[in-house]
Amino acid sequence: MELGEKTVKKNYVFKGKIINVRCDDAVLPNGKPCTREVVEHSGGASVLAVDKDDNCYLVKQFRYPYKEELLEIPAGKLNFGENPYDAALRELKEETGLIAKKLELLTTLYPSPGYTNEIIYIYLATDFAQDEVCFDEDEFLLTVKMPFKEAVEKIYTGEIKDAKTIAALLMRDKKQTF
Repeated sequence: MELGEKTVKKNYVFKGKIINVRCDDAVLPNGKPCTREVVEHSGGASVLAVDKDDNCYLVKQFRYPYKEELLEIPAGKLNFGENPYDAALRELKEETGLIAKKLELLTTLYPSPGYTNEIIYIYLATDFAQDEVCFDEDEFLLTVKMPFKEAVEKIYTGEIKDAKTIAALLMRDKKQTF
């Protein structure tokens, strides 16, 4: 049985700076028509930075949709055509002042495949130097350095709720057990 759905027509409802929203006409595998709501997003790149003493560097920032401060790994939106590796290096420097010598791709994450095409690239940095932070003009955040195991524990206590951060911490934690 084929599972694929075919797009008949893309109908844009909104085009914005961060997202575009469509309500497409499509056809199900059984030939019946349907509509599919899609949020287009250019994707993002993120970095879990862990130093030689097994401390990780997170950022705390207010997230408007949830009306709360969240602990997250440094991350940001990909610019059109931008390489995720380069974006990850940029975001790590902007948000924490850390300059990584190299990054290792831990995984890619589909944050909500039911309605968005966003892909988040999650990298690990273990060799880096401290420099000055250079936030975007609309960015207000704090860098938080903590023991890696404490950050993992914050997943289980509900203090870390962000999906990309949970994935990064657990992927790195699993790597350490081998």
